[in-house]
Amino acid sequence: MVDADLSDYFTSIPHGPLMRCVSRRVADGTLLSVIKSWLTAPVVERDQRTIRCTTEAKDRNRGTPQGSPISPLLANLYFRRFLLAWERFGHRKQLDAYVINYADDLVICCRPGNGSVALTTMWQLMARLGLTVNEAKTRLVRLPEESFDFLGYTIGRFYGKDGVPYIGTRPSRKAVRRLLRRVHDATTPYEHAESPELRVAAISRLLRGWAEYFNQGPVLPTYKLIRWYVQRRLQRWLVRRSERRSELACRSVIAQSGLHKGNAKAGSGALPHRPLTAPRLPGRFSPPEVLSCLMGLPGLGPGLF
Repeated sequence: MVDADLSDYFTSIPHGPLMRCVSRRVADGTLLSVIKSWLTAPVVERDQRTIRCTTEAKDRNRGTPQGSPISPLLANLYFRRFLLAWERFGHRKQLDAYVINYADDLVICCRPGNGSVALTTMWQLMARLGLTVNEAKTRLVRLPEESFDFLGYTIGRFYGKDGVPYIGTRPSRKAVRRLLRRVHDATTPYEHAESPELRVAAISRLLRGWAEYFNQGPVLPTYKLIRWYVQRRLQRWLVRRSERRSELACRSVIAQSGLHKGNAKAGSGALPHRPLTAPRLPGRFSPPEVLSCLMGLPGLGPGLF
């Protein structure tokens, strides 16, 4: 098995050969002109202080701007040239090697002993296409002794309930960490001031989409981990949100009643620097209520929510 990775694939695709691939399938000259203009359009990046405009794709005559559904479409279209060369030059039959890819994710499945030849051949074809193979991330994998990640899944040897080994899939650690990071960012107390209903709905959509894709193989342990993490993050977010709202409400009540005048320093008009001991004001939702709403949502399954 050849686990290959291409260096900066989306920014390395040459415009000339790519447009020839497109013109074989699209006869409308106006549409071809629009695609060409889109490939060479400047990229505008904004931050809090500056606006930067780059024309790297036009200057280098390479690359497809990312962030649009047509970008992976064009990437797959150009990668088809490698698939055609692999087939027409007879490499599939000679090496008994099959190529599976999506955009720049690529693996070559071949018989034992043919991996080194397949890797060398792939390297030569990529160079002829103007693409660069990432040496650090490209390797030979021997199943089932080793495993590899492909399209978010880890593929390798697993064991059933009776201890019988089999080659299967599970969500990769990188995919799980990426999801947990998104949940963490979505439950940061001071960055999301909307109501609990909106926040819960956004997290539920994220989890449903993730679970719909990662539903192959032994996924229940991963689902349990995600469920525990989301429960903990939601509880902390709701508690901190309730504390913040209670503190602001207490300060407003004290300020309106004039009770702070006797405790504040003369002429300062500031509240005393001591913790407020007013009782916590109840919010619209408590953590158990929100979690019960999450667990009752359809489509997530009992293993997740």
